[in-house]
Amino acid sequence: MKRFAIPKMAISLPLAVLAAAILIFINEASFRASTHAAADIEEAQQTRGAVNKLLQHMLDAETGQRGYLLTGDPRYLEPYDAATAEINQNLDALRQLFNPYKDQLTEFDTMSRHVSRKLAEMDLSVRMRKEGNEEAWKFVLTTDVGKEHMEAIRAQSAKLAANSSSRMEHGRVQIRNSLQLSRIGVAIMALAGLLAFYMYLLQTQALLAAGKREQESLQRERDLLDKQVRERTASLAELATHLQNVREDERGHLARELHDELGALLTAAKLDVARIKSRLAGNLPEAAERLEHLTSTLNSGIALKRRIVEDLRPSSLSHLGLVASLEILAREFEERSGLVITTDLEAVELGGSAQLTVYRLVQESLTNMGKYAQATEAKISLHSFDSYITVEVKDNGKGFKLDSVGPGSHGLAGMRHRVEAAGGRLTVASTEGSASGTQISAVMPKNL
Repeated sequence: MKRFAIPKMAISLPLAVLAAAILIFINEASFRASTHAAADIEEAQQTRGAVNKLLQHMLDAETGQRGYLLTGDPRYLEPYDAATAEINQNLDALRQLFNPYKDQLTEFDTMSRHVSRKLAEMDLSVRMRKEGNEEAWKFVLTTDVGKEHMEAIRAQSAKLAANSSSRMEHGRVQIRNSLQLSRIGVAIMALAGLLAFYMYLLQTQALLAAGKREQESLQRERDLLDKQVRERTASLAELATHLQNVREDERGHLARELHDELGALLTAAKLDVARIKSRLAGNLPEAAERLEHLTSTLNSGIALKRRIVEDLRPSSLSHLGLVASLEILAREFEERSGLVITTDLEAVELGGSAQLTVYRLVQESLTNMGKYAQATEAKISLHSFDSYITVEVKDNGKGFKLDSVGPGSHGLAGMRHRVEAAGGRLTVASTEGSASGTQISAVMPKNL
């Protein structure tokens, strides 16, 4: 089979190249000849149009001149003046067109002299009519000089128009010949292409089997890679979920340590300050003032400890429920940031891990809002349906480009992973510079 395919390749490729070269040469020659012929036809049409326009202007000028001579009405001079003004421009344009053609240029010069004489004759008669020289202009009008010049102009115009028509016909013949040559070239190319295609089919049959075997091998490798990618993706998802759970456990442990140990220490210090303050009983005003400041500092520390503990592991989730925890989170964030936050929360039935997922989603959304959104208002919504719940956090900030969020933006990625690990779906809608701000929505099932 290989011994048969190699000679076919050696023949078909040079044959195709030769046929393509012949077709390119024929088409190029036909194109140049057709372009040149089309240019000649266009130029001949312009020439004939200019000759006809010159003749028409001469007739208009003669009509206006005779009307003025016979009636004396100056209105007849308007078409006469307009026509004579156009005649000189027509002559200049015709001279440019006839310059490349010496034989026709001689005919044009003859016609140009007749035009000049006719114009001089009409100008003389008009001038005499204006001056009131009745006998002179009537004598000019009754002579056959103007008629002879006009007939000569018509004769020369007919010759020039006939020459233009001849050039147009010659151009049409050239175009027909070029088209005929192109037809022959296309036919040759078609035959050569069919022959080359037949040889190519013979080669293709030899390559199909090898291509099929290679395709099957590639498909096996692709299936193996897809399986490995799915396994690696599932492993990474499990690892991310595990790390997230470990993080929540560590946060809970740290929250308990802060609440039990640091809380006890701060409370004990506050009691000691109160005891010392009561024993002084106002004997040392300066010391009492310092103790009052220390008490205020300890109260701030206790409040800071409580806020840190709530951020790490909100105790309100287990004691008050999800709705109350979200209300507390919204009010505290409103006090810290100055935003106006409205809530629309319905009681929902969710497990502990799902409640924590919703709480962290709202918490992370508010944190990002305070850092980047430059918003003044926000709304938190929580609604319950038959088999799922929806949670939404929306602001009126400046928004952002969704495709500009890079791999280093772990906030949105963490929220998405939390929601998807809970069997839900997270959507983010935002447009940079839009008054609609950013909207983060999640849909989660209830059976968690």
